[in-house]
Amino acid sequence: MPSRPNILLIIAHDLGAHLGCYGVPNVPSPQLDQLAEEGVRFGRHFCSAAFCSPSRGAIFTGKYPHVNGLMGLVNLGWDLPPHNVTLGQALKADGYETFLFGLQHEVKDVARLATLFDHVSDRSVGHACDRVAPLVTDFLEQRGKERGKNSDRPFYARVGFSEVHRSFERYEPEDPEGVTVPPYLEDTPGAREDFAQFHGAIRCLDTAVGQILAALDDAGLRDDTLVIFTADHGIAFPRAKATLYDSGMQTALMMRWPNGFEWGRVCNEMLSNIDLFPTVMDASGG
Repeated sequence: MPSRPNILLIIAHDLGAHLGCYGVPNVPSPQLDQLAEEGVRFGRHFCSAAFCSPSRGAIFTGKYPHVNGLMGLVNLGWDLPPHNVTLGQALKADGYETFLFGLQHEVKDVARLATLFDHVSDRSVGHACDRVAPLVTDFLEQRGKERGKNSDRPFYARVGFSEVHRSFERYEPEDPEGVTVPPYLEDTPGAREDFAQFHGAIRCLDTAVGQILAALDDAGLRDDTLVIFTADHGIAFPRAKATLYDSGMQTALMMRWPNGFEWGRVCNEMLSNIDLFPTVMDASGG
């Protein structure tokens, strides 16, 4: 296995595993479905908490929320205690150049982000995918131009989108007649309208991911980059987000690393998102 890949980690908000590659019909997610085909899709991946900050804290510390101390939402006053070593800090200590683009939901004081990453994107830009994706594509384009100069220092780029968090009004909805309402919800015209808007948000997210992956290819960085896509918890509908049903706990996880492992596989072993931290460190040789 080759050592020290670049690491591009993309995390979505409130998506669960609501994608075509996870068997949900008529979801407009062609870019993410293709990523799953080109890498490894984890079919039974679950979060450690069914709402935002605790789940993300678990991902980026490799510890359960009751161990790392982030057991509630940052916007409600919780904060990740500074004694924790985050994934970005661990990779930086191992020689990676670290970047944060877009949304984070673990640290209350944004000034503290400068201690967690080498570079933090402009917070005033916001966290919508159509605003964050151009920042990432510009970064990758520049990184491609500098290939060779930075060959001794790979990058870790963490990309966070506000999508597909409610509200959905700004997105072009899909056809309500074409959506599939999950069996745990009543199939009503109102539910179909809601899911049509939700699918519009997924299309926007999917397009942004596609733009980033295309920029990675254009920069000549595809083969040497471990791409990870995941989400924090289930979809923002009844009996999903903030519940302990599978619909609240199961999340998408796909990985692609052309020079690192065989592609086109599905892994159905049961996994927790606390497993991501040690997995990335193992892949990085850290």
